[in-house]
Amino acid sequence: MKPASAVIVGAGVMGASVAYHLTARGWRNVVVLDRGARPGQGSTGAATGGYRAQYATSINVRLSLLAREKLRCFKEEVGTDPGYLPAGYLWLATTEAELDQLRAGLRVQWQEGLREATEVDVDDIARLNPALEPHAAIGGTFCPTDGFIMPLRILEGYLAAAQRGGARIEWGTDVTGVRRDGAGRIVSVETSRGPVAADVVINAAGPWAAQVAEYAGVALPVTPLRRQAAATAPCRLLPADMPMTIFAGDGFHFRVREGRVLLLWPSPGIPGEPFSIELDPDWIGSVQRMARERVTPLRNIDVDVGASWAGLYEMSPDKHAILGLAPGCDNLYLINGSSGHGVMHAPALGALLAELISDGTFSSLDAADLRPSRFIEGVPNPVSGIL
Repeated sequence: MKPASAVIVGAGVMGASVAYHLTARGWRNVVVLDRGARPGQGSTGAATGGYRAQYATSINVRLSLLAREKLRCFKEEVGTDPGYLPAGYLWLATTEAELDQLRAGLRVQWQEGLREATEVDVDDIARLNPALEPHAAIGGTFCPTDGFIMPLRILEGYLAAAQRGGARIEWGTDVTGVRRDGAGRIVSVETSRGPVAADVVINAAGPWAAQVAEYAGVALPVTPLRRQAAATAPCRLLPADMPMTIFAGDGFHFRVREGRVLLLWPSPGIPGEPFSIELDPDWIGSVQRMARERVTPLRNIDVDVGASWAGLYEMSPDKHAILGLAPGCDNLYLINGSSGHGVMHAPALGALLAELISDGTFSSLDAADLRPSRFIEGVPNPVSGIL
């Protein structure tokens, strides 16, 4: 294989975003390696397509606002409609403690300029989502500019634009190691199709990122976590522009996508099988019961197991992205650990990393809170139990 100025490991939405933003800055000989046979075979293809700026930490709110700015001009800039639909996110509290946490998040959001996010009462909730059972919540928060995006459109748009800029995408290529020189710099990436010499290497390998980092002798605290999505039988029981509706206490949430209702609820992985994406029938039964109990039109709806699926989040210890230069290797860059926020933040994170690689600093926003060294320094970001 030909040498490269930059080798990106992983052609999911993160790797695609970095490839596009580097080529847009004039980088040539950018190579993206992916073991899949085609786009969307990893975590990006399993994403449910939510977008929100309602977070409890300033850095995540800022990332979302930057991503939203890029989504709004995506078609003009990249050439593809990302499917951004500002249908809103409606967060529901069933206890005062949950409501207090949502209010704390709201204060952070207002501080960062998300002034349209607001607290809602029971009457507002009934208006925003009349499908909910009466008294389903005591209050909550709502942001009308949150909503939905189309992960595969964003991925394919970035890949196509990167290729127009001269990037090469090498499908069906396993990364098997790296070679470092005496100073510790990576000089080549070893693959199933031969070595690729590289000036810089970007780890965008999603849930598999820790293994890629290990090849370079870097300890990366990213672990896979299974998430499942149950799709109902095709129906028109709920409107397509219904807001994403989330119960803050247990994380059950639902939305309409492609003529079905998606039922979502955090689920554990399978002990001893961290990379398993096998559907759990007990989980299917539980999420179906939740939907029937909480959403009036879904009292008799069944889950279509054949249309349901599971995928993997890439979790960091503080549930925030890891972005920047890897400690101990001065030409390995990390864009990992988004912890379920990857597709929505990819436009921002890819742009920021391209700035850092090209200029040595971030210019769009201060992303120091995401630096990989924060765990070694003992200063992780605060973790909210809800947001």
